[in-house]
Amino acid sequence: MIKIKSVGGDVLFAGDYVCLKDAVNAAVGARANLDGAYLARANLAGAYLAGANLTGAYLTGATGVNKYITTPLFLYLDQPGDMVAYKLVKHNNEGPFQGGIKYKIGQEADVGDANTDETAQCGAGINVATLDWCIRHLEDDYKILVVSFRREDIACIPIASDGKFRLRHCKVIGEKNLEELGCVAK
Repeated sequence: MIKIKSVGGDVLFAGDYVCLKDAVNAAVGARANLDGAYLARANLAGAYLAGANLTGAYLTGATGVNKYITTPLFLYLDQPGDMVAYKLVKHNNEGPFQGGIKYKIGQEADVGDANTDETAQCGAGINVATLDWCIRHLEDDYKILVVSFRREDIACIPIASDGKFRLRHCKVIGEKNLEELGCVAK
């Protein structure tokens, strides 16, 4: 019996498998939520991770993971010129989790010591995301800003990200209309 446990010790998925890689493949196939899975030092060579929810998974030391099949965000690494992503902020224009930086339309934000650890889903930096990620995490007093950045501004795209990545620098270029997105009643 192989059990995939969370960092806190809860069993997320279990079954009779030969190895952890087979259990992970079965869990992904069953659409099990592996959010926060403890997979440190696991040999995941050949594991099919596309579509797996590994948000918050502890992957430090895991081997055989082809990061390029764990999230479509790696497309940003091949884009020339200016790109856009979205920044979830509270009503006071600070990020909802750590705060500190004020994001205002027309202004730039910089974080010189952004976390570059690909195995850390969250870390220091300007955490931006896809629009669907922002909508899924939207709360009543939040808003969604549009930010512009370039390839060299990317600090880290976490392995198996569910839509979030970190920047060193960006410029706030706009705000999404939450009514148009269907997030608030007209």
